[in-house]
Formats: sequence, C-alpha cells, structure tokens
Amino acid sequence: MMVRDFEQYSAWRQGVIAALSSYRSWVAAADLTDAATDQRIGRTLARMADDKLSVAFVAEFSRGKSELINAIFFADYGQRILPSAAGRTTMCPTELMYDPAWPPSIRLLPIETRAANLSTSDYRDDPSAWTVLPLDLEAGDAMHETFKQVSLTRQVSVEEAQRYGLYDADDPDMPVTLDEQGRVEISQWRHAIINFPHPLLKQGLVILDTPGLNAIGTEPELTLNLIPNAHAVLFILAADTGVTKSDIEVWRTHIGAGAGRLVVLNKIDSMWDELRSEAEIEVEIERQQASVAHILALEPRQVFPVSAQKALVGKINNDPALLAKSRLQALESALFNELIPAKKDIVRKQLGEELHALSAAQQTIVGARIRGIVEQLHELKSLRGKNQNVIAHMMRRIDVEKKDFDASLFKLQATRSVFTRLSTELYTSLGMDIVRDDIDTVRGEMERSRFFIGVREAVRQYFQRIGDNLERSELKAVEISEMMGVMYRRFSSEHGLTMALPMPFSLQRYADEIATIEAAYHKQFGTATLITTSRAVLMEKFFDTIASRVRACFKAANEDAEAWLRVIMAPLEAQIRQHKDQLKHRLASIQRIHDASDSLEQKIDAFELSQRELEQQKNRLNELAGNISIAIHAELVELDAAA
Repeated sequence: MMVRDFEQYSAWRQGVIAALSSYRSWVAAADLTDAATDQRIGRTLARMADDKLSVAFVAEFSRGKSELINAIFFADYGQRILPSAAGRTTMCPTELMYDPAWPPSIRLLPIETRAANLSTSDYRDDPSAWTVLPLDLEAGDAMHETFKQVSLTRQVSVEEAQRYGLYDADDPDMPVTLDEQGRVEISQWRHAIINFPHPLLKQGLVILDTPGLNAIGTEPELTLNLIPNAHAVLFILAADTGVTKSDIEVWRTHIGAGAGRLVVLNKIDSMWDELRSEAEIEVEIERQQASVAHILALEPRQVFPVSAQKALVGKINNDPALLAKSRLQALESALFNELIPAKKDIVRKQLGEELHALSAAQQTIVGARIRGIVEQLHELKSLRGKNQNVIAHMMRRIDVEKKDFDASLFKLQATRSVFTRLSTELYTSLGMDIVRDDIDTVRGEMERSRFFIGVREAVRQYFQRIGDNLERSELKAVEISEMMGVMYRRFSSEHGLTMALPMPFSLQRYADEIATIEAAYHKQFGTATLITTSRAVLMEKFFDTIASRVRACFKAANEDAEAWLRVIMAPLEAQIRQHKDQLKHRLASIQRIHDASDSLEQKIDAFELSQRELEQQKNRLNELAGNISIAIHAELVELDAAA
C-alpha cells in the first residue's frame, strides 16, 4: 500500500513535469519566451524533480524508534535493517534517503566537527568531511553490521565533551554519567546519511531517525531544521511507561499538535497477558491511549497503539493475525493519508502561482502580435480603391507614429537607469556579504561575552537586524514594482499596448522562515535565566545552525530577487521590440503598395493567414496551460484507475 501510494504521488509529479516540459518546448519553438522566462520554468522543473517527503521519528531512547522504522519500511528485507536492541541503538541523527549520484553507502560526519563554527548543513556539500562506508546490498548481515556505525560511542574527557557542547557542568545529573576515569560517553558520529535504494526512498521519501530526547536539546540541526521541516513527525512513547516529564517537554517545545504530527504508543505487546481476557487487555490499552491523549491535549484517535516488534515479526513471517494484532496498519494508513495529501497541496499552491504568471506573460505576447496584425489588416483594407495621395498620407502618419515611439524610448532609458540604481540598493540590505559580516559580528560578540545573558542579547539583536534588512529589501522591491508599473501603464496608454502589470515580488516567505527559526530559538533559550558558561557554549553551537539556516534563506531570497529583476523588464522590452518591428513592417508594406511593387490583395491575404496562425498559437497555448492545470489537479485515485 505504501509503495503504491508513493508510486501514485510520483506518477502525479511526473505528469506535472511532462506537461510543464511540453509547455516549455512549445513556447520556445513559437518564439514566445525569453531567457528569464525559460530560466524560471527550468527552476520550477528542477524543484519538482528534487521533490522530497520527509518523515521524522522522535522519542526517548528505548522507545522502539528504529524497530518501528524497520517494521514500516524495511520488513520486506526479511530482517532488521537498522540496529534495534535494548538500550540506546541510534546515537546520532540518521537520515535514510536515496540519491542516484551516490553509490549505496553510509556517510558519517565525525563528532569532532562540532568544535568548528559550522552546522551539519554546512558540511553537506563538503565530501572530504565525511567518512564513507560502502553497503553490500547482496550481503544482508554485512550491511546490518555497517549500519551499527550509528550506535558507536567513545569515551572522552569532560573538557573535550564541553568543547563539543555535549557536557553541561551546571547540570546536576551530569556527574553521574561519568565513568570511573571521569570520562564522558559521547557518540562517535555527529550525523549519518544512509544512501539506500529502497523503493520508497527512490520515490523521494526521506526518513529521519533521531537519538534520544537529550540529543534534541544539544543537536541544533534537529531543533532548528530537520524536525520543524519534516512533513510528518511520529512521536513515539512506550505503552508501559506512558508520558514522562521529558516527553511532555519535547512535545510542547519541539513538536506539538498539527498537520502531520502523530503520536505512537509503542510496545502494547507488554500488556498482552495470558491471564487476562482480550476484552480486559483492550480496556487497558484504551485507558493508556486516553491518558496519553489527555496529557498531550489530543483526541484519543490521534494516538496510535502499536507493537512495532510484533508487526515486524508478523510481516517477516507472513503472519496476518500477528500483524493485525500489532495494529501497525492503522498507523501506516494515517501516516500516508496525512503525508502525501499535505505535501501535494503545498506543491499545488506553488505550481498554481507559477502557472498563472507564466501563462499571463505568454498570452500577452500572443495577444500583442494578434492586435498588431489586426491593425495592419485594418489599414491595408482601408486602402482598397484609394489613390496614391491617400497612401502617401498614411505613410507619413505611420512615420510620425514611429518617431513618437522612438522618442518615448529615451524615457525608458531614464527608467532603466533608475531601475539599476534601485536594484543595487535592494542588494545593500539583501546581499550575501551583509549576511556574512553580520554573522561574524555576532560570533565576535559571543567570544567577548563570558556569560549566557550576553550571548542571548547578541542573538536577539542579530534577529532584529535580519528583520530590519528584510523589511528594507521588501520596501525597495515595492518601490521597483511601482516604478515599473507606472512605466507599463504609460507605454500602454501612449501607444495602445495591452500589457499586464509587472510580476509582483515579495520577501514575505523568507521573513516567515526567519520568524520560524527565531521561534525555535526562543523555545530553546528565550525563557532561560541561567548565567553560565556552559549554557553560552551550547547557544554558540545553536547559533552555528541558525547562521547556516539564515545564509540558506538569504541565498534563496537573492536568487529569487535576481530572477525577478531579470524578468520584470522582459515583458515590456519584448513588447517594445515587437511594436517597433510592427511599425517598421507597416511602413514597408504600405511603401511597397505605394510603389506598386506589391499587390494589396496579396498583402491582405498574407496578413489574414498570419492572423489565423496566431489564433491557432493562442489556442495551443491555452491547451498546453490547461494540460498543466489538469496535471496539477489530478487526483491519485484517477491515476490508480488509469493504471
């Protein structure tokens, strides 16, 4: 069922890509596009091709996260893929995905990288930072042994653990974690990426297996990036322990109720008791389910009692009765009923906005060409039966019109100068050099401040400056839009051109993303009042990830702004070129008629043929845009029926 659901989603996505690719090829062949528009379509296609759906599994250790992943996704392999045993088996955040550019392997980021001012995301594009171990897909036992890397730990001194932000000397519970030599046990690896050609991973699924809840407080990548951006989060509790204090804190701080957030009550097999009836066991499970729902402020139906271990055994041994008793299928249905439609709605909204802007631009070009042909036909037909003086007068009138149009182009050059100046001003608050310098400033303030409260103030001011920069950039973008809108309307009114107003641009989505990052930071540190060096070190580690997220956010904003600035002038310039060509052709046509070097009726016939061809282009453009819309709004059940 899961593979089918993902295959249907993938087929839907491929249908949209095919329709958009056909549109792109046709408008290019019909000379209805420019480099900026083609780049915009290309970026949309690239986003669709790289589309991912991520599912995060979050829990305290020994709640059965890895076993649940094995049961849901890997039972077909006839054995456990991820290590799963009593105690802690996943010591570092582990992503399971598939990238055909990499061979089957596990990439491991050393824990020592936590000592540098870089987040896990910053290391993703640096192959030299990772230890890569190949996976032998034909040898299940050997592959299973390789996966055990995510369980490896090492003993280090307290000083080294503090340097990595993994030991808080002010935490009264920390000393009891030391061994006889006074050393701290830490994970050998900071992050693991498993590249595995599983059918679901090939379709774009990304699975995130997290360490215990304590890691969520110390690994910023989880708190600020991976968990908030997951399309679905499964929060796993144990039926025999219920909701602990640390469970409640993580649920409220990092997860919370909402779309794609599911609570799993695992290990219900611990309640199976041969001395009690099935009805009594059912009542006990329902009681625990209701208790968990009450504590987490959920409806009981939002809590899914399961036995991951029995489900895995039932699937491997082909035991339908045991699988049904494990109740895993209800969780699987809920997961994919939440995950795929939610992701599809996001993609639909983005594509709908893109399609509207693209279609409007191409329709404007075709409409302008048709209008130009109609005007020339009207002029030519009006010449029927007219003498040479009338034709000469018309030639003079078109020549005057052409000179007026050429004069107005000087105004456009002035506008272009202002446009260039405003574009430069836009980057003074949005440019990547500003972002880099600001990050360096905060790091310097952190180094000078020995206490947590000073570090916290530096980060608060950092977010304030980011917000101010985005606001200034937004105002500058509005100024550019308004100036171009005036120019568009002037050319339309003075020369009878029908042009859609320039495409709007907004940085609001990036402001919202920064606000999300800041909210996650405040949940972690905003109410803290401890003035300790260890807390300051931990916040510095979090700032590495904050800085990485902000850099990525501003980089995307810069790319969008750059693409918009290239596009905003393109429709006007295309219309100007087209109008100039039409004026030139009109003058040449009437000149030939005046010189009796061309037949008037032949010319009328040629223009009527061009008009019919343009009308066909317009219809084909509507048809191709309609095909994209149909593909976007296609339902998975229809794809299933078609198959």
